[in-house]
Amino acid sequence: MSIKNFLTSKTFAIQLGIAAAIIVVCGFLLMNFLSFKTNHGEEISVPDLSKMQLNIAQEKLEELGLEIILLDTIDFMQDMPPYSIVEQDPKAGKMVKNARKIYVKLNSGEFDDVLLPDFQDKTYRQIIANFQSLGIKEGQKTYKSHIAKDVVLQILQKGKNLNEGDKIKRNSTIDLVLGDGKELFNETNFNNSLEENEIIIETNE
Repeated sequence: MSIKNFLTSKTFAIQLGIAAAIIVVCGFLLMNFLSFKTNHGEEISVPDLSKMQLNIAQEKLEELGLEIILLDTIDFMQDMPPYSIVEQDPKAGKMVKNARKIYVKLNSGEFDDVLLPDFQDKTYRQIIANFQSLGIKEGQKTYKSHIAKDVVLQILQKGKNLNEGDKIKRNSTIDLVLGDGKELFNETNFNNSLEENEIIIETNE
């Protein structure tokens, strides 16, 4: 049989019809499969995870077919519970597809430690900006008799004397003891102090 006769035969027409039907059925099944895999037309509203503990948020998202990913822990925020979620992406209320990843950041459990800087023989104005940059709060200021005005004599926290290099929590409140600048220079006391130092040196020798 020639090619022309085969192309115009009933057998070829039947085979062509069968092939076309197979293509249509396969296309239909493929479209439905893709729609099922991507949840075409079905979206989920992202819940508000703010202030939730990570394990509770994870359970909630799993019920909705979403996945939670912890990105980082941020500096402690007083207005949020410790170890609770403070940031999320996508934001609450946004419509997303099933299996979408929700990225979150957690609040720290407490404020970080900071080291108390050198404050000896420095004035209040010299150190206060440094303290503020460290997140240390200024509490009560008291004055003590001293020749230099506003020089820092002591730093206290809840009545405890602090020294350079001591660790305190960020956001802590400290009290300052400053010189009042009213103590006058006393030459007699100064000479007596020198004489005492000379006696100590001679004794050591």
